Amino acid sequence: MAGSTNDNVPLSGVRVLMVEDDPLMAMALEDTLAEAGAIVLGPCRTLAEALARTNADDFAVAVLDFSLGEDTASPVARRLASRGVPFVLHTGKSSRDPSLTEWACPILQKPASPRALVSAVSAVLPRSRRLAAGR
Repeated sequence: MAGSTNDNVPLSGVRVLMVEDDPLMAMALEDTLAEAGAIVLGPCRTLAEALARTNADDFAVAVLDFSLGEDTASPVARRLASRGVPFVLHTGKSSRDPSLTEWACPILQKPASPRALVSAVSAVLPRSRRLAAGR
């Protein structure tokens, strides 16, 4: 079916920046995203590493763990938002936590199901990028 998105690889070719400080969670996220066809960059495990990585223009979307040790991913999210790069928060916090009210993005509670993660990442991609990735 030329020109249509394959349900098995809905993120085909989409470059995803992953920010996650837990190695086991990072492996699970990477596996899920890769199985959906994404090219995973990272993981960035610290706030400093993530901030440095957000200066690059080689990814279309990010998946951010909100809590990075004693830091939060808020500075990373703000930088991405200012650049117009969509992102999804993946956190152990409740979506009603006051520290998350600033973000108008999908907030997935850990551990999110693979289907929920892929769906959230797909949903935030601009339509033009979804179409390009589906080719």
